[in-house]
Amino acid sequence: MIEFHLDSGSGVSPYQQLVRQVRHALRLGLLREGDRLPTVKEVVAQLAINPNTVLKAYRELEHEKLVAARPGVGTFVTATLTDATLAAHGPLRQELRRWLAKARGAGLDDESIEALFMTTFRNTAQEDIA
Repeated sequence: MIEFHLDSGSGVSPYQQLVRQVRHALRLGLLREGDRLPTVKEVVAQLAINPNTVLKAYRELEHEKLVAARPGVGTFVTATLTDATLAAHGPLRQELRRWLAKARGAGLDDESIEALFMTTFRNTAQEDIA
């Protein structure tokens, strides 16, 4: 089962963070069809957030046909976002772990690592378009 976390400094609304985490878990194969998401009550207790925030996230996921609510039973995954690239994730994850270790060894903190990665990611994406 997925365990949610929130980053208050991200600038992303809490409900959107929950939606992204479910999408990421679906894309990485961490959640599969038939898996149950935590109940609203469980998420509220874990994260100390408003139940409406969780409900909004779950409704958006339901609207996207990724999950379905079963009254009295819970909310269940109905679709996956994995594709043929899933097999490449393991080796890429190992390379990324090595890169993260080098970045930390060079003295970068988490925020600096994220800034470096995101800037490079965006620049590369723009170069690919041009």
